[in-house]
Amino acid sequence: MTRLCEPVHVGLGLTTMATTSRGRRIPEATVARLPVYLRILLDQSESGISNVSSEELADLAGVNAAKVRKDLSYLGTYGTRGVGYEVEYLIYQVRRELGLTHDWPVVIVGAGNLGQALAGYGGFGQRGFPVAGIVDNDPAKVGTVIGGVGVRAVADLASIVRANEVSIGVVATPGPAAQEAADLLVAAGVTSILNFAPVVLTAPAAVNVRKVDLAVELQILSYHEQRRTATAAAPLQAVSGGSGRNATA
Repeated sequence: MTRLCEPVHVGLGLTTMATTSRGRRIPEATVARLPVYLRILLDQSESGISNVSSEELADLAGVNAAKVRKDLSYLGTYGTRGVGYEVEYLIYQVRRELGLTHDWPVVIVGAGNLGQALAGYGGFGQRGFPVAGIVDNDPAKVGTVIGGVGVRAVADLASIVRANEVSIGVVATPGPAAQEAADLLVAAGVTSILNFAPVVLTAPAAVNVRKVDLAVELQILSYHEQRRTATAAAPLQAVSGGSGRNATA
């Protein structure tokens, strides 16, 4: 059995449609933007702002206003002309659609560098995703405490899931151990998996799997940087070429 602790690796994807709390179909791309809107709305609320327009929300979210209005229409809210959206009510609507009206305990498989970083990040608990347990098959890891949570043996995974009513699991293992970790989570009763390992996982159709691949994100950024560099260099080449032609004319 490959060790579940993650030494160095860290290794994002979408489906197409989801369902609202009222049974309406909602595009997955919209679901992906709702947490962005929620973060902005919470900031607005903390600043004492009671209403926000679609244009303001769009500007802060980096999308266009028409897309914001379309996204929010799936929640059954359309705002008021000249007034915009009531911030507190919109926070309630977004939180309801994202299932954030109660906590969702999570369990982490893998207590290596990545698992330790995830377990030690207090932001998960603050956002409604408390870490209910961490498991690893390395005897040196079992019994240690990370972020106030004790690392337990992989054999305890099912009991952790049952005792804490866990439905979300996190795979924070090296690639070779990731599929086994996912299988263990599914067998324990977990129905949603967040995969940080640099591999594609196979899971039953009823299990939702999301992949976080930082290497892919960095490659996308390198593409944009390359384009930025090429765009900046193009005018210089044009000027240089133009000067040369003038000199020989």
